[in-house]
Amino acid sequence: MRENFIAVQKNGDGDITAFKTSSGRVLQYDQALQEVRSGNIEGVNVFKGRDGDFYIRGDADGDPTNNLDQLPGF
Repeated sequence: MRENFIAVQKNGDGDITAFKTSSGRVLQYDQALQEVRSGNIEGVNVFKGRDGDFYIRGDADGDPTNNLDQLPGF
């Protein structure tokens, strides 16, 4: 069964720096990118930003409550 993100850690600018998964693992952003790319995390995808870097975002489902920014902090 694939994991999903249940909480986030943010820096002083409000940028997400780490994720907590449904199994309790804590992944730094770079680790999380690899897990998403490998298909181990559901409900999210990776996209390439205008700056050329890769970012994680929630799958578009029309539900703002499960937006990554809306997840509780840990």
